[in-house]
Amino acid sequence: MKLFHRVLANTVVANTATGFLWFGWTFWVYLETRSVFINAVMGGSYMALLSVTSMLFGVLVDRFRKKLVMVASSVLTAAGYGLAGVMFLALPTPVITDLRAPWFWIAGGLILGGAVVENMRNIALSTTVTLLVPDGERDRANGLVGAAQGFAFLATSVLAGLAIGLLGIHWTLGLAVLATTGALAHLVLWVRIPEEGHTPDPETATKLIDLTGSVRAVRAVPGLMALILFSCFNNFIGGVMMALLDPYGLTMFSVEWWGIVMGISSVGFIIGGIVVSRRGLGANPLRTLLLVNVGVAVIGVLFVLREWPWLFVAGMVAYMCLIPAAEAAEQTIIQRVVPLERQGRVFGFATSVETAATPISSIAIGPIAEFWLIPWVDSPAGERAWSWLLGTGDARGIALVFILSAVVLLVVVLLAFRTRAYAGLSRFYADSAPQGVTVDGSTGS
Repeated sequence: MKLFHRVLANTVVANTATGFLWFGWTFWVYLETRSVFINAVMGGSYMALLSVTSMLFGVLVDRFRKKLVMVASSVLTAAGYGLAGVMFLALPTPVITDLRAPWFWIAGGLILGGAVVENMRNIALSTTVTLLVPDGERDRANGLVGAAQGFAFLATSVLAGLAIGLLGIHWTLGLAVLATTGALAHLVLWVRIPEEGHTPDPETATKLIDLTGSVRAVRAVPGLMALILFSCFNNFIGGVMMALLDPYGLTMFSVEWWGIVMGISSVGFIIGGIVVSRRGLGANPLRTLLLVNVGVAVIGVLFVLREWPWLFVAGMVAYMCLIPAAEAAEQTIIQRVVPLERQGRVFGFATSVETAATPISSIAIGPIAEFWLIPWVDSPAGERAWSWLLGTGDARGIALVFILSAVVLLVVVLLAFRTRAYAGLSRFYADSAPQGVTVDGSTGS
């Protein structure tokens, strides 16, 4: 566990640096352009690249040693951020913010690429849990990962807002490069991941993308494909949140305060992760996952009913409290039912499928919200139609999108409880418990 804690701490620092720059970049771009559409395109592009690259990353995780994969990820991220920093030093800011010129898109592409490559490290971390943590304790280890990621999100959101508001994009880039290279040095010199006795799957030796092997590994487990497809739909709803959360928040708060609000909400992520790390997920993580999504849907309806800052912040905290349990549930299921030598490809395949819907919804909802829903709800006719439910304010059109998405999610989750896939995967998970692991997932004596 000491080795796992060291790997986790290093990954948190690297993720914090990546999230810090990505948050700062999106804040800065929105403040410079005031375009919901551009914000949606950036978020959708990030998720689209995650979807396209994750299967490749999964093959690399299965083919090479986990530490080598993490080192390569950090090197590529640091290189992308460094090149973007050179651009900002060499060119005046008005030149970079000119959307008709290539420089904005080149700088954004370098920052986006560095953030996407970081996902290779996260896939490797999920398989490292299997490698270093015994079955029966992995749900708690995954909860600890969630708590650590919540801490990283807290630091990321607060620092990004303050950095953009007080220091500007140049200092934000420089700090991200410094933190990324520091995490790389620590990983190379002081982190050890023993992998003796675990040989790579020979199927990965000649392939960059092993779609056939990934699908075969997923279909070998009853109900696992349905779980991945459900998470895909869940991310479709998440794309709406990704596209519109910053514009909604920045309507009520300055960029400095919006960063602080995001940091406050991430305390919920830490709390949720700690609860999972202490109590686990119960005998059936799949049931826990669906119940969590019921809670997410209810929160999605309530937290924007009025444009009240306290209601919005309370809803964000409650939402963040639930997310670690959902993420830990899926990871714990895969870590038990899929052999270690194929887990990289399964985690990569799951990420590809689950994130595929997000860029579609994120990119589509931007123009719909900016050019249709927001103007209509703000019009006298729209206000008469919806003020009884949404009240009045500057972002009621965005609030309506949140509520409709949450209602759709709630209906789908309630139907999922009645499916054969839910029953089949629940049984397979319970039957796959190794000897010495009790029904509640703990290790016996």
